[in-house]
Amino acid sequence: MGLLTGILTLPLAPLRTTLWAAEQVQKAAEAEYYDPAPVQQALVDLERALLEGRIDEDEYDRREDRLLDRLDEITARRRALRP
Repeated sequence: MGLLTGILTLPLAPLRTTLWAAEQVQKAAEAEYYDPAPVQQALVDLERALLEGRIDEDEYDRREDRLLDRLDEITARRRALRP
């Protein structure tokens, strides 16, 4: 960015900073949302709950299906982002 461009666009600096911050928040939120570790841990916890008798088979199946669908979504997203 040249000196003249910098001077002329100085009034837009707060907007550029706000947009940059919003992009950083979005990137962090997406990284957290598409992290498979919490979903995998939830599957482990779910199986433990079934084995300990805290939930029945039907509840296990329903929740497991949702978690596996979530893992499929995460996997598809990661594949789509690969170069």
